[in-house]
Amino acid sequence: MPKSTFASNPKYFEAIIQLRPYDEGVFEFIENDIKRMKTDTIFISKVEELKTGVDIYISSQRYARSLGQKLQRTFKDWKLMITKKFQTASRMQSKDLYRATVCFRKNEEQKISED
Repeated sequence: MPKSTFASNPKYFEAIIQLRPYDEGVFEFIENDIKRMKTDTIFISKVEELKTGVDIYISSQRYARSLGQKLQRTFKDWKLMITKKFQTASRMQSKDLYRATVCFRKNEEQKISED
């Protein structure tokens, strides 16, 4: 059962997972983990391909944050950064609602060659 009436909308999202740069292995890991959940409340709303990588719109903020931790444990050479942005104030629950951004970026350490 959806958390709210908004969650039944196929375009609904609470979080964005950003892969910078795009990596097929990481993307498949995310897709397989979501399929493994087998729930109606967690789904990919949209996948947006950018020049710098890919944005994956997820319906559950809590799941996106936990998935970020799983990604960090699995892919050691990537860096995780989680931020949140104020979206709106819920009039029904008197709470502030936020959208999370989980940025998963490949470490690009510059190797300095000695001359």
